[in-house]
Amino acid sequence: MSNASGIESVAVVGAGLMGSGIAESVAVAGFPVVLRDVDEVSVGRARDRIESSFTRAVAGGKLDAGQAGLARERIELTTDLEAIAGADLVIEAVPENLDLKLEVMRAIDRAAEDDCVIGSNTSSIPIAELAQAVHVPERVLGLHFFAPVPVMRLVEIVVALDTSASTLTRATAFVEELGKSAIETKDRSGFIVNMLLIPYLMAAVRMYAEGFASREDIDAGMKLGCGHPMGPLTLCDFIGLDVVYAISDSLVEEFKAHEYAPPPLLKRMVASGRLGRKSGRGFYEYE
Repeated sequence: MSNASGIESVAVVGAGLMGSGIAESVAVAGFPVVLRDVDEVSVGRARDRIESSFTRAVAGGKLDAGQAGLARERIELTTDLEAIAGADLVIEAVPENLDLKLEVMRAIDRAAEDDCVIGSNTSSIPIAELAQAVHVPERVLGLHFFAPVPVMRLVEIVVALDTSASTLTRATAFVEELGKSAIETKDRSGFIVNMLLIPYLMAAVRMYAEGFASREDIDAGMKLGCGHPMGPLTLCDFIGLDVVYAISDSLVEEFKAHEYAPPPLLKRMVASGRLGRKSGRGFYEYE
């Protein structure tokens, strides 16, 4: 296929919730995509996650069975990092840990072609810091997708100090080719959405921790009073409390401002494995 972006094949490194969703969206848009993770267990989970998502999409009328079948065939799941060689775009989508992301970016740099675009799905880590792990940092930028990726239309494109104009142009065109909307932001921790969202979430956690109101009433207040699709504590559980904590920590490190600071309750919940929906328990309990 020929596209305005010049991107004809994609690789995603990291097959968790975000990586799987990115790969699915890329495949539905007509691109072949390699989805890589470290072991067969992780790859198997990704396969099951993608299959379930396609099943829901067909049942909900978002895709017909033929479209889902073709998209499924475009996804190659693998543990072999060398399989990303030849991709025009490689997207890093591993957990929000700086050391891990730097290690993965170095590995991508070794395996990928010199002219491919490298995007990071980080939600808070400075792209300039990640770009220094790549020998041509001009081709690195942030491509921050939102969960659930097949449903959410927004992608934040994060322009680092060294990101070239051509890299930005190609990435913007690619996001449009996925049928999503791009917003462009400078390279500051939290970018646009999380810089606005995190103080709101932390205020809700503090309110709950101080016994000011029940979790149900805090969430109902924002749903019914402000028209939000879900309340802040439910949203924390949906994102993952470990992810919320990591983003908060990054924002505090960058701006040294109290409104970004994670309350002690959030730290204790993460330490005890209460991570939200993915662990079965957060501010609420889940099956």
